[in-house]
Amino acid sequence: QVQLVESGGGLVQAGDSLRLSCAASGSTAGTAAMGWFRQAPGKEREFVVFITSSGRSTYYADSVKGRFTISRDNAKNTVYLQMNNVKPEDTAVYFCAAGLVPAVQSSRYKYWGQGTQVTVSS
Repeated sequence: QVQLVESGGGLVQAGDSLRLSCAASGSTAGTAAMGWFRQAPGKEREFVVFITSSGRSTYYADSVKGRFTISRDNAKNTVYLQMNNVKPEDTAVYFCAAGLVPAVQSSRYKYWGQGTQVTVSS
């Protein structure tokens, strides 16, 4: 069992930076592949990025590539999402998720956080 708690969301202006955190607890927290997803009002949940359990490999959605960076500190069981040059279309609830293998499909992740709201004003 893995519990995930996101934090760091808020209201920012276009072009600003924001860092989200996802603190994991549980027996396998440090060995899980981690992903970030987001869901805007009226839209389906979409993949943002994942990172492997070792942190050596990452994969980004085209919409955030070059602006967002995922990292993890396994000693702290925490995954970060650094968001730079944010845009109004980045407005969404951001969720972190944990699973056995990294994937872009949300169905591949077993554990989910409650989400944190990110709102970007123009």
